[in-house]
Amino acid sequence: MIITVDGPAASGKGTLARLLAAEYGLAHLDTGLLYRAISKRLLDTGDDPSNEVTAVAAARTLDLGDIESNGLRSEAIGEAASLVASIPAVRAELVKLQQEFARRPGGTVLDGRDTGTVICPEADVKLFVTASVWERARRRHAELVERGEAISLEEVTADVERRDYRDRNRSASPLQQAPGAYLLDTSNLSIDSAFAKAKAFISKHLG
Repeated sequence: MIITVDGPAASGKGTLARLLAAEYGLAHLDTGLLYRAISKRLLDTGDDPSNEVTAVAAARTLDLGDIESNGLRSEAIGEAASLVASIPAVRAELVKLQQEFARRPGGTVLDGRDTGTVICPEADVKLFVTASVWERARRRHAELVERGEAISLEEVTADVERRDYRDRNRSASPLQQAPGAYLLDTSNLSIDSAFAKAKAFISKHLG
C-alpha cells in the first residue's frame, strides 16, 4: 500500500504521515527533507541555494542517509529549501529516488508537495492536508521558539506566505490537490482528530 500526504508548510502533514506509517506498519519518507538536505549542503559550502548548477550537482549525489543530518528543521534551511525546490532540474533528479522508496516491499507513506500528483499518481490513498495561513504560521512559530530560534510571528507568517506562493506557482510540480485526494483542513483540528478523520477515509476508501 502506498499513501501520499501532500500539503503546504506547517499544515500538519508530516505529523499525520508519521502517525499513519506507525498505524499501518509502513515505511515513511518526508520528501521535504531531501530538499532541506540539499540546502544544508549548499549553505555549508557557501553556495547560493538558487544556483541551478550547484543545486543539481548536490541533488545527484544525495542519498536517504543525508536526511538524518541534524539542523535540517531550522528556519534558514527551510527558506533555502523553498528556493532549491523551485528548480525543475533538481526536482527531476529526485523523482527516481522517491519512487524507489515508494516501491519498498511492505508499503510506504510519503509526504510532501507533489507525492500524489507527480511521484506516486498511482498511490492507493491520497490525502491533501491544509490549514489557514495564520494557523500554520502560529504552529511553525511555536515550533521554532521551542527550538530556541529568535524569530517573530510576523516574520514566520511572511515566510509561510512566500513559500506558499513559490510552491503553488513554480513551473515544475506545483503544489495542488491530486485528483481523488481527500481534503483535510486541520485549522481547527487537534492531531488526534485529524488522525481519526484520515483513518476513517482510508478505511472507507480501501473497503
